Amino acid sequence: MVGWIGVDLDGTLAEYGEWQGEDHIGEPIEPMVKRVRDWLDEGIEVKIFTARVAEDEEGTVRELVEKWSEKHLGQKLQVTNKKDHEMLELWDDRAVQVIPNTGKRADGKD
Repeated sequence: MVGWIGVDLDGTLAEYGEWQGEDHIGEPIEPMVKRVRDWLDEGIEVKIFTARVAEDEEGTVRELVEKWSEKHLGQKLQVTNKKDHEMLELWDDRAVQVIPNTGKRADGKD
């Protein structure tokens, strides 16, 4: 498979209740961690997708997220806040899927 899967950090890959500062990352959400590990075992590229690094000019937040991924996923994943044409999927607790070129929700809700 060519491309990559983006996985949101807060609320999808790591528990998130309320903002506790950029140096706090919640405990791993095991079903999602297993899913990511399975993708990695299949040779699929996975990136952590998080707004935390949008203004991280010094790279300290990125480094914290990479260390978290190394500890909980067994390897340091790339961290980004940008989509590109090679992104295959985005797993996110806030996203609403839309049917391409229609503006309609994929879940049938209006």
